[in-house]
Amino acid sequence: MAEHMIGAAIRSARVSRGLSLRRLAGALDVSPATVSAIETGRTEVTVARLRRIAGLLEVSTTDLLHAAPPPSAPPPQQIAQQWRSFDPVNLDPVLLAASRVFVRRGFHAATMREVADEAGLSVAGVYHHHPSKTGMLAALLDLTMAEIRWRLLAARADGASEAESFALMVEALALFHAHRGDLAFLGASEMRGLDPDDRTRITALRDDVQHLLDDQAARAIAAGELSTRDPRTATRAIATLCTSLPSWFRPDGELAADQVARQYAEYAIALMRAG
Repeated sequence: MAEHMIGAAIRSARVSRGLSLRRLAGALDVSPATVSAIETGRTEVTVARLRRIAGLLEVSTTDLLHAAPPPSAPPPQQIAQQWRSFDPVNLDPVLLAASRVFVRRGFHAATMREVADEAGLSVAGVYHHHPSKTGMLAALLDLTMAEIRWRLLAARADGASEAESFALMVEALALFHAHRGDLAFLGASEMRGLDPDDRTRITALRDDVQHLLDDQAARAIAAGELSTRDPRTATRAIATLCTSLPSWFRPDGELAADQVARQYAEYAIALMRAG
């Protein structure tokens, strides 16, 4: 079982119990940074520590070891073929309602009553599934980052050269922001609504996406397929192009999402050859 899947299961169990990252770290007698690294798959968790975490979270180690993959991801054998495909987002009814209300009203203005009404539940019913508004926002952003990551990795694997892999990753990033505009909008505008621990962790996940682009650009430059005077600035400009798509792209506009994404990939290659 990959470390990031175990980490995601630990985080899900922690959030469902309303336990902060800092409190879990204190109970384990480790730093919050260590727990964050476990939850994001950056640090391998030992069997002994996994058992201790499971006991603190009142779940079995089997539940953590056999965690399901992110809801947005297809089975591993299908990922390579599906990074360009976007089915309706797979969210539980409460999170789906929360995403709509947060986008429509803004996270800080939204209330649990509005989320409950949108979901067709009582407020108590919402709290049964998600103990806090900030927890729902964190869950939405976790799903967002998980989906972006698997799509970029699958797109990279499809490339026949380092430069093509970079272009396909940009295409994948643009496609996500065109098709998942609501989730992308929340990620771009509502990070300040997170608890400090979650904000630190999700910022690290967002940085990982940028590092994937940086790394692939470096590979293409090392292979002599791309050349630019300032690759770091170029890759950040490219990422910003993609993340700004929800501010103007409309599904019923003149260009379809796949057309825009291919154009962005072409722009990215041109920018990486500037100078």
